[in-house]
Amino acid sequence: MTIVLVGMNHRTAPVEVRERLAFADAELPEALRELVDGTTITEGLILSTCNRVEVLAVTPLSERAALERIRAFLSQRQQIPAGEYEASLYHYVDREAVRHLFRVTAGLDSMVLGEPQIFGQVKAAYAQAAAAGTVGKTLHLLLPRAFSVAKRVRTETAVGTMAVSVSSVAVELARKIFEDLQERTVLLIGAGKMAELAVRHLMASGVRHLLICNRTRERAEQLAAHFGAEALSFEALTSAIARADILICSVGGAEYVVRREHVAAAMLARRHRPLFLIDISVPRTVEPSVGQLANVFLYDIDDLEQIVRVHLEHRRSEAARAEVIVDQAVEAFMKALRSLEIGPVIAAFRRRLEEIAYGELERHRRYLGALTPEQERALHHLLEGIINKLAHPAIARLHHAAREGLRHPEDVSFLELWRDVLAARDPSRSASREPRSPR
Repeated sequence: MTIVLVGMNHRTAPVEVRERLAFADAELPEALRELVDGTTITEGLILSTCNRVEVLAVTPLSERAALERIRAFLSQRQQIPAGEYEASLYHYVDREAVRHLFRVTAGLDSMVLGEPQIFGQVKAAYAQAAAAGTVGKTLHLLLPRAFSVAKRVRTETAVGTMAVSVSSVAVELARKIFEDLQERTVLLIGAGKMAELAVRHLMASGVRHLLICNRTRERAEQLAAHFGAEALSFEALTSAIARADILICSVGGAEYVVRREHVAAAMLARRHRPLFLIDISVPRTVEPSVGQLANVFLYDIDDLEQIVRVHLEHRRSEAARAEVIVDQAVEAFMKALRSLEIGPVIAAFRRRLEEIAYGELERHRRYLGALTPEQERALHHLLEGIINKLAHPAIARLHHAAREGLRHPEDVSFLELWRDVLAARDPSRSASREPRSPR
């Protein structure tokens, strides 16, 4: 059996191609059963997210035939000619397919290095495939290993630590200034998407009190209704700053909206309690000298992006350690898989020896006469001892071949020889001759 992975992601395909190949959750059960026909593909899983679409399959087909089969499935299922997407596809086989899955699950192949969401998405894809009945012994062995690798990467490296988006950096900085965000008040000036995202992150971190101030009162009221916040007019800006602990400014215009005198007056009213300002506007709309006031912490978009760059570089340095964990896990899985595959060969070999030994015993039994129970037991112990001694060297060699991954030609030849032996019929069974009487 061969493990094959075929897919596309944010690096190889634009969103207009990815969205055409994407699978909705509701259609996955039917799609999985269509993919896994039990003959050309025996096990299968589909991972479909906003950034990637991947098909993971176990197949007896050759690499080329398996790729053609999966491409045909994608084209027929999603009603897209292969020529419109196949240039965006990548594919991996066996060891490299396992490596890719482990890297994806650990967040090492994500748009944002180390992001944790993909772990849950792979887990959901596994659960959906298991529910559809398209997971067998190989994928049941593989997917838990992928989850274990991801957990090791997160606990043994810092690849998933340190904020790597402007909005999450803003939250991280706010936490350094204010230990507890639950009782803090956030003032949002403007209605930019990045500012709104920062507000979402802050509220997800426990912030409960939100004020929204906008040039257009109607827009402020719309956002306030969405967030359960309080809408304010621009005329109330100074008093709003006095009430706030965290100010996020994202408005257009060439002039400063938040001036030094606004903040100085607000700081007097708030008795110089710390004030955290984030100016995400370009050009800036918070007067830079505001940051010189005591207990005022001002960060603009360049400050935040510089922190993001430092954090990303730290994640990249940790990714090298994560890759070592992945490599170790790939080797361990390939050995486990080979042992899983060699198991039936060893079991069949043992059964074949027993068939021959006990078959010969039955052919000669009439010459033995009546045996006592003790003699029967002794005879069976004798046969088992002979079988064990004959089997041990061959079984040890098969285990060695599995552990080494059939790297040596003699191991491959040895395994093929035993497969031929097991497939062959015992010539003595078809012979009509009677055994000679023992002398």
